[in-house]
Amino acid sequence: MNKQEEKIIRKADWTSPSNIAFIKYWGKCGNQLPSNPSLSMSLKNSTTRTIVSVIESRDKPAFQFFFEGFKESTFDKKIDLFLKNAYNFFPSLQNKSLKIESCNTFPHSAGIASSASAMSSLALCICEIAEEKSSNYLNDAEFYRKASELARLGSGSASRSVYGGFSTWGKTSLLENSSDEWATFLDFDIHPVFSKLNDTILIVSSEPKKISSSEGHQLMNNHPYAKERFKLAHKNLECLLKAFQSGDTEEFIRVIENEALGLHSLMMSSDPAFILVKPHTLEIINRIIDFRKKTGLFLCFTLDAGPNVHLIYPDSIKSKITDIINSELLAFCENRKVIWDEIGEGPVRFTSENVKI
Repeated sequence: MNKQEEKIIRKADWTSPSNIAFIKYWGKCGNQLPSNPSLSMSLKNSTTRTIVSVIESRDKPAFQFFFEGFKESTFDKKIDLFLKNAYNFFPSLQNKSLKIESCNTFPHSAGIASSASAMSSLALCICEIAEEKSSNYLNDAEFYRKASELARLGSGSASRSVYGGFSTWGKTSLLENSSDEWATFLDFDIHPVFSKLNDTILIVSSEPKKISSSEGHQLMNNHPYAKERFKLAHKNLECLLKAFQSGDTEEFIRVIENEALGLHSLMMSSDPAFILVKPHTLEIINRIIDFRKKTGLFLCFTLDAGPNVHLIYPDSIKSKITDIINSELLAFCENRKVIWDEIGEGPVRFTSENVKI
């Protein structure tokens, strides 16, 4: 059946955000399970839109993947594994031909976790198609939990992207409904000082990483500091949750920056060791700390598994942060590249007419 004869039986269309982790998870066990709990903030502007169509086909079951309008085979192995996991969740989807179309609002290698937004949007589409096909309609909470669990199998951080605001992934006694298998959103009142946080990403380098996150996670299996790291993550999570409730910005800053630097210290003390930060990363961090000391403003940094710096601050001081970025920090960014983002409300489902509902 050629492209002109394709008949779409069912379609799902979701946009899902990336997220920035404040409490990092670094190390896995079992089937894509975290060695410690993590906490992240979903973003608003950095998203992936995915459309999954069930195609009537006389050929053997298969999938086609298109990225930014072009057929892309680079991700076929990852998507194939993801779909095999999905079939374990939803047997009704087996023997179906799928067309997967995906596009990002942000560029690759831009310091934003594209796997989180990509795999969560794909998981949401698969869950919607499977739910309607089986006529087994889940309530909202069950739907998102199932999508989070499925997204986790494609990318651990993707489990948190099915929720807006702040969410956690990983079992902890601090949160009643927490789980290693899916993420949960924070269901208590967050202090207003944290309600409108911005995340401005300073792009130090867009070069591909020399070691993947998956390889980095594996190196934690025999890491000499692994046990203490996992204990510290639990402790930092407890401190951060208390700060969220009390409005303690100093404690928030301490935890966020400790987690960021701790993540990279684990990389540098792995065997083999690897370094992802660049000289300009350190220069930006030092200038942020100096600026905060001089002004007393609520501003901190965090890092993902890469050299680019995320500035976290409330929207109320955005003009002042813009000034320091323009005057002091842009010079250390690749091609003066900055991405402006902020806390988001989570995924959005689209109708066939591309209208948000």
